[in-house]
Amino acid sequence: MKQLRNNVIRAGLGALYFSGAHHLLRPLLSGVGAIFMLHHVRPAREAAFQPNRHLEVTPDFLRATICHLRASDIDIVSMDELHERLVQGRFARRFAAFTLDDGYRDNLDHALPVLREFDAAATVYVASDFAEGIGRLWWAALEAVIAKSEQIEVRIGESALRLDATTPAAKQAAFDRLHDWLRALPGENDLAREIGALCARHDIDMEALCRRLCLTWDEVRTLAADPLITIGAHTISHCNLARQSETVAAQEMAISRARIEEALQRPVLHFAYPYGDREAAGMREFTLAAAAGFKTAVTTRPGMLFAENAGHMTALPRVSLNGNYQDERVLPVLTSGAATAMWNGFRRFAAA
Repeated sequence: MKQLRNNVIRAGLGALYFSGAHHLLRPLLSGVGAIFMLHHVRPAREAAFQPNRHLEVTPDFLRATICHLRASDIDIVSMDELHERLVQGRFARRFAAFTLDDGYRDNLDHALPVLREFDAAATVYVASDFAEGIGRLWWAALEAVIAKSEQIEVRIGESALRLDATTPAAKQAAFDRLHDWLRALPGENDLAREIGALCARHDIDMEALCRRLCLTWDEVRTLAADPLITIGAHTISHCNLARQSETVAAQEMAISRARIEEALQRPVLHFAYPYGDREAAGMREFTLAAAAGFKTAVTTRPGMLFAENAGHMTALPRVSLNGNYQDERVLPVLTSGAATAMWNGFRRFAAA
């Protein structure tokens, strides 16, 4: 099903490009700017089974994106400047910001060198447990479990399932089934219990996986020392905030921010909601982020920026640089606003 969705999206992007419709729609839909969302930036992997491929782009694709923005006379700005331009209504030139979620080591090793080539700013949102080396990257752990296995046994509700994982296609189907089940569990404790049991049965060390993939505090400090980089907060544990009590959700924001500020000895003014879709961030979370004093907070809801976003600084949409669509022809479609508008039923602006 997810492969079908990817194929439909790819076909839609291609249709917008080859028809030239994105040129016609740009004046109506491109808005004043965009916030680009990334996670991993690293060289392409060769494995046939890569269910989290959507979360990574190559350094070359990041480079191509920056080149496209510069050729289109779109300014690349920090989140501080993006906030300032929205608040002040400075829209003489379109602008874009790069954001990278979670705090992966490849942001330092592979993204930063590309950003330096072009003197381009970016914001990296760090989940503080990830920097501590104790985080639960359950989606990566699930990939590791299935990658090494030919069969997965799991109990879902009252049913004991035995999932085939002998081929890349079977592995993908098993991943999709288990990923959707884990995301739908009612609480973080339920998720921790089930992914922990899977990892224990298949000898996957989640903390070792976290330490291998994520920046340490020393590396966060190294990254933050570069004037191009802003460090933002991304909660303590990368939990779904909408499923937490208001008290816990507020603590996830405030404590993660305090830990990062202590590590960096500087204010942390920008926030990203984990998962960031409508099931993970809504009006309550937007209000909590504003009350916590964040200047901006970003979702994963697709959309360009318009003047109206100035009134909703803790509900900002983003444009995903998705690893499944690393084709330079996608870039003018993305910056035209046509792709996100199509996704949103051609509503230009939707804050809540």
